[in-house]
Amino acid sequence: MYRDDLERFKEFKEQGITIRFGKFSAKENKQIEENVQEFLSLTGIENADKLLYTDRYPEEKAAITDLKRKHAFRLHIGKGIARPWKLVYYRAKKIFDVNNYKGRYSERDTEKLKACQSLHGNDWKKIGAIVARSSLSVALKFSQIQRNHGVWSKEETQKLIKAVEEVILKKMSPQELNEMDSELQENPASRLSIVREKLYKGISWVEVEAKVETRNWMQCKSKWTEILTKRMTNGGFVYRGIHALQAKINLIERLYEINVEDANEVDWEDLASAIGDVPPSYVQTKFYKLKAACVPFWQKKTFPEIIDYLYETSLPLLKEKLQKKMRKNGTKIQTPAAPKQVFLFRDIFYCEDNSEGEDVEEQS
Repeated sequence: MYRDDLERFKEFKEQGITIRFGKFSAKENKQIEENVQEFLSLTGIENADKLLYTDRYPEEKAAITDLKRKHAFRLHIGKGIARPWKLVYYRAKKIFDVNNYKGRYSERDTEKLKACQSLHGNDWKKIGAIVARSSLSVALKFSQIQRNHGVWSKEETQKLIKAVEEVILKKMSPQELNEMDSELQENPASRLSIVREKLYKGISWVEVEAKVETRNWMQCKSKWTEILTKRMTNGGFVYRGIHALQAKINLIERLYEINVEDANEVDWEDLASAIGDVPPSYVQTKFYKLKAACVPFWQKKTFPEIIDYLYETSLPLLKEKLQKKMRKNGTKIQTPAAPKQVFLFRDIFYCEDNSEGEDVEEQS
């Protein structure tokens, strides 16, 4: 925790507000914009680019830095946002970076990016300045153009499983690693276990991408979610046939019940129990497919409007379809499995001879 966050976090705690991480909500983005504009008005700094990208203005850097220090920029930028100030600062830089809004890369842009990378390696900050794009934009674009697409090979899948395991172990504390080492020394055949959230939370996908080499971080994350779901459910399909219909019904009903204003306010971990013992990203993916398939012009609707449409229009149709299938097949719905809190390492991190078969997808 940063020193500048202590007082803010105490105030949030007194108000019963939980500190947030992950994707920023529309409400938080708006608050960041207001905080930046207020600070500009307070200090007289000309624009957000000078405030957030001071290094671009060497002649004014000292004066701007003094103003930021004098008027407690770190506290001001995080006002009203229950997150560490540095995460808010990074988000503000992304929102206000003029180089983030350049549109699609042309063929010429792509070739220039390749040439810059061959010359400067992965110094994305330097490359971004050369091609007038944000460092994040050029890093993501290069990651996309240098990677494979389509079905994962057996070798790629095995490298991914190994890479995720290595990255998870690297992040563990010295105490956790010592406990594992002691356990193995006492009993070489010991069945090591891992807490479920470590299997998908806090994983550095950039590191995983570097180890896999042939896929970008988004592909790696998506593929791992697919593999992990099957292994957490012992190879079962939790989203197929009448169970898929029931899962959609459960998902819509639960989302309607929690009544939130933004998708980022949803506790996807808790919501996973509507489907079964699956990681939260799996549920998010299923929800995305559900709204895209069922809600007309969903991109132009607010989150509550999407949920209302699903509840009022799609839910009755899904229930009717489920009843017909159950009467026809004489099948009963099984209650979703309760989430396990601990898994054995050997049940998650193994490579099979037929691991290329991981690409078989469930019907949605």
